[in-house]
Amino acid sequence: MNVHQAAPYAPLALYIDGRFVSEREGEAVYNPANGNALGHLPHATEQDLDLALAAAARAFETWRWTSPLERSRILRRVAELIRERSDEIAWHLTLDQGKPLAEAKNEVVTAADHAEWHAEECRRIYGRVIPSRMASVRQSVIRQPVGVCVAFTPWNFPFNQALRKMSAALASGCTLIIKPAEDAPSSVVALARLFDEAGLPPGCLNVVWGVPANVSDYLIRSPIVRKVSFTGSVPVGKQLASLAGAHMKRMTMELGGHSPVLVCEDADLDQAVPLLARLKALNAGQVCMAPSRFYVQENIFDEFTERFTKAFSACVVGDGLDQGTTMGPLAHSGRVSAMTEFVEDALQCGATLAAGGAPLARPGNFFPPTVLVNAPDRSRVMREEPFGPVAPVASFKTLEEAVSRANSLPYGLASYVFTRSLKNSHYASSRLEAGMVSINHFGIALPETPLGGVWLTAAPSATKTAPDGTAASPTTPFVRPTATLMVGLPRESRISWALTVSIWCFMVFLLALRECAEIVGRAAGRQAAGGSCERSLQLARHHTTWPVGTSPLSSFMAAWATSGSS
Repeated sequence: MNVHQAAPYAPLALYIDGRFVSEREGEAVYNPANGNALGHLPHATEQDLDLALAAAARAFETWRWTSPLERSRILRRVAELIRERSDEIAWHLTLDQGKPLAEAKNEVVTAADHAEWHAEECRRIYGRVIPSRMASVRQSVIRQPVGVCVAFTPWNFPFNQALRKMSAALASGCTLIIKPAEDAPSSVVALARLFDEAGLPPGCLNVVWGVPANVSDYLIRSPIVRKVSFTGSVPVGKQLASLAGAHMKRMTMELGGHSPVLVCEDADLDQAVPLLARLKALNAGQVCMAPSRFYVQENIFDEFTERFTKAFSACVVGDGLDQGTTMGPLAHSGRVSAMTEFVEDALQCGATLAAGGAPLARPGNFFPPTVLVNAPDRSRVMREEPFGPVAPVASFKTLEEAVSRANSLPYGLASYVFTRSLKNSHYASSRLEAGMVSINHFGIALPETPLGGVWLTAAPSATKTAPDGTAASPTTPFVRPTATLMVGLPRESRISWALTVSIWCFMVFLLALRECAEIVGRAAGRQAAGGSCERSLQLARHHTTWPVGTSPLSSFMAAWATSGSS
């Protein structure tokens, strides 16, 4: 056991207008590994919600004009405190969420990168100048904070998801009321304490708990609130989007996915199998971007299935605080029942059970790594996001067929392709209907890369904001998000690609050299004729100036700011 096991569970509280409040009725928080009660979580009353709304509105009038340098300083300090307290925060995160301690520590530490990134980007929320048709008119666009925002975050990555929304909103000059998931509250309370210690003014951040439907309805209906951000399931997202739309509130939503994995016959299985087994076991499969539909080319189907089943089944399932545990429990008992139903339905549809399939006979919400072979497309596990350690594997003949089946669902968050072929990687990355496409590796939750999707997966604000957050165009709202392509090709493919680029660059160089020779020749001819070569020299000295406002702001952060013209 970890030496810190005897440490008591962190006290829980509301955080409203710079004060921590715990004397309220509420609910018990349980350890998903054994069912033991950990502590009491206070629920906000309507009076508490009114206080949070008033505090956020009051604080916004000051925070919106606070220097970006001061906002940056606070976010940097928060990042420092996160790293200093990461062991303690991770310990309590494992207690109430269940994931292995190493995963909890990684979630906390990497989240600090998001605070630092927004600390940098808030100093570069640039405007732009638009050339005028008249000499007496000056046209400019500035970016201003939206106002008071409300955010709702999930239980699977409670610390990371809360910090992402807090950092983006506060860096942009907005104030925030956040309602995290009640299942795993300790890390978000810890985060509020870090912001308080870092010097964030009262009212800029407020943390409330309660019955989700009641709290969300009350906050979104308030005329004080100008924007809604939600990360969670598609059904809940639809309800919140409907409510926000009825009150004309801006919204940003990252909803569920059902990420396809395409394993081509030329894939490096020594690389693909262990990576996919680790990704599927991460947080017991409770990850919106987890690989959840495995399509394997028929020539390697049997070999991949055998190797993947062996690697996935090797996960050590247990209490996240136990040394050696590589996969913890599911967050609550409802997820265990859901996994059982997925397996039963797949077997009835004709799938074969290769591993797992039934809850573990021990206290806690444990379900083993489960592999379903030849799960038909009509089965629920191939149509609905399992959000757990269940991996359905099916075969395909051609890449075109695999892409078509991968695109058959109304979800488009993440997707994965394993191939050594540049042709296959280009085809799949351009044809897959997903916000993020990863080739031969996994690396799609970084601060500097956009995180989003298409169709039912994401509902961005309907604003005239370009993808980089710097320019506006009437066409922008009608352009679908571009897939983020991260290619990790094998060495021989990289060499082939590098050779192609080198040949192309050399040809461009030869053309440029010929053009320069012609320019110098023409200039020499004019000089010999008694003319001046000044104009030719000016052409040779021509340089490009980048326009102001091309900083690579992420689309997520830009969504917290609105454009205003003057």
